[in-house]
Amino acid sequence: MDKKITAVIAAGILVTLILFLVNIYLAGIAFIILVALVMSLIIMQDTTFLPQVTVKLREDAKAIVITNAGNSPARGIHVALVPMDIEYDIESLAVDGSHEYPLVSMIEKVKAVVTYSNEKGQSFSASTMLSASGEEFDPLKPMIPVFGWK
Repeated sequence: MDKKITAVIAAGILVTLILFLVNIYLAGIAFIILVALVMSLIIMQDTTFLPQVTVKLREDAKAIVITNAGNSPARGIHVALVPMDIEYDIESLAVDGSHEYPLVSMIEKVKAVVTYSNEKGQSFSASTMLSASGEEFDPLKPMIPVFGWK
């Protein structure tokens, strides 16, 4: 277990025991808060070393923009543009970093398949449909647009 989690558990148990001598209800509240803190710290450890590489078209549709929106650098990035038969590699992309790959001409529709790994060597992959007409995936768009969405 991490030293931070062990220190939080030790301090929380000590505070809970002191509050138990004062009032059992206060000790119960402190124990519940302790459990919630320890659970959130453990969940935070699970979400480390996760790069999130996203691919988009530049506004003029003459370049592919690759960004890393995760919390870890992405290594060994391989991008394939499927119907265009274009493949290229990027050695590394830092957190919140971006890279542009210029294209010979404008493209209307293309599927980008990206494979990459994190610092620990875990592999990830994603595929995205890119369109110059702005028909990108919007996770907040309702399935049935009611009342003139957007």
